[in-house]
Amino acid sequence: MFNAHRGSRLALATVGAVAALALGACGGGATTGTATALPAAPDGPLRLKGACPDTVVIQTDWSPEAEHGGLYQLLGPDPTVDSEHKRVTGTLAAQGQDTGVRVQIRAGGPAIGFQTVSSQLYLDQSITLGQVVTDESVSLSAGQPTTAVLATLDLSPQMIMWDPAAHPDWHSIADIGRTDTKVLYFQTSTYMQYLLGAGVLRRGQVDGSYDGSPSTFVAEGGKIAQQGFATNEPYLYQEKLAQWHKPVKFQLVSETGYPVYPALSIRSAQKAAQTPCLRKLVPIIQRAQVDYLRSPEGSNKLITSLSAKYNLGQSYTAAQAKFSVEQQLALHIAGNQPGTRTLGGFDQARLQRVIDILRPILAAQGKALGPGLGPADIATSEFIDPSIGLAP
Repeated sequence: MFNAHRGSRLALATVGAVAALALGACGGGATTGTATALPAAPDGPLRLKGACPDTVVIQTDWSPEAEHGGLYQLLGPDPTVDSEHKRVTGTLAAQGQDTGVRVQIRAGGPAIGFQTVSSQLYLDQSITLGQVVTDESVSLSAGQPTTAVLATLDLSPQMIMWDPAAHPDWHSIADIGRTDTKVLYFQTSTYMQYLLGAGVLRRGQVDGSYDGSPSTFVAEGGKIAQQGFATNEPYLYQEKLAQWHKPVKFQLVSETGYPVYPALSIRSAQKAAQTPCLRKLVPIIQRAQVDYLRSPEGSNKLITSLSAKYNLGQSYTAAQAKFSVEQQLALHIAGNQPGTRTLGGFDQARLQRVIDILRPILAAQGKALGPGLGPADIATSEFIDPSIGLAP
C-alpha cells in the first residue's frame, strides 16, 4: 500500500547506465569485502554486544539509495553482499570502532514484492528496525502497530512536479488545483486523499493510474503534473531521460501541510524489551547520519554497487546519489529537527497533525486506528541524543 508510490524510481532508473561494481561481479551468491578489522569498542556507549541482538537487522523501504545513506554508513570495512536475498551484512561500526555486533541491511520495495515494511516487521521477528513513514504507522496502528525511534529524514521528499516552460505561472501545488490540469499519482498514495480533502487539488483532476513510467508526462509535453521525489526525478528527467532532458519544477507535499516523518520504527509491543539496545543504538545511528551527510562519498560508492548487484531492474549512479544528498540538504529534507541542534527527533504537534489528518480519511475507508492513538504511540524521542546534529 505504501511502497507502491515509490515505483517511479524503478521505472525511471532504467534509463541510465548501470553503476560500476565496487564489491565484485554480479551473481546469485554472496561476495565479501576485504579490509583490516576495526578495533573493538570498549565497554560504554559504543559497545552494543549484550545490549543488542548479535545482528541488528534493518529493513529498508526501497532499494539502496542515498536517502538511506546513514544506515549504510553503519557498515564496517567487511561487508558481505547477498545478491540473491538483496541484503548486506557486516560489522556495525561506530566512530571507527567495532561495536561487538553486526548489522544487516535489507532492501525493500521490489525486493519484498512491494509489501509494507510494517508487514515485514510482523512477519519476521528477527527484524530489529524498519523504515516506516509515520502515515503508514497511523494507518496500520490497529493491526500492525509500530513506534518510530528516529526520524531518518525530517521531511518526506514526496513532491508533485510540472514543466515550468508549459506552466510558467505555477509556483505551488495549489496553483495546479486552480486549473483543470491532470495530476498523475499512484492510486494507493495516502497523501493524495489529504490534498483532495484539504481542497488543494480537486477530485476531477487527479488520475491514479500512474505506474512510474515517464511516458505519459513526456507524451503530454509536460502539460500535466505528476508525483515524484524531489531527491530523484528532477535529476533523472533533466540528466538521464533522453526524451525530456530539461528541468522540471516542483513543490514538496510537506509544504502543503502533510508533515509525515520517514523514520526507523520498532514493533510497539517490544519497546520495553528493546530499550537497553535502543538507548545505545539510536545515538550511533544519529551520528552515522551526520557523518554521512558531511561526507557521503564512501557510502554512496557502496550504495551504487549494491544497487547494481541486486539487479532489481534499475540503476543507481554516483551522480544520482550526489544529487540526492545535495537536495536533502538544500531543501532541509535531511537535517536537524527545526529549532533545535538535534538530528532525528520528533515534534509531538506534527505527529498529532498526521493523526488528525488521517483519522477521517481512514474512517471513510472503513479502517480503524489503534485504540486511543496518540503521538507517543507512533513515535518517541526518548532514545535521541540531543547533542548529536548537524552544525548550524
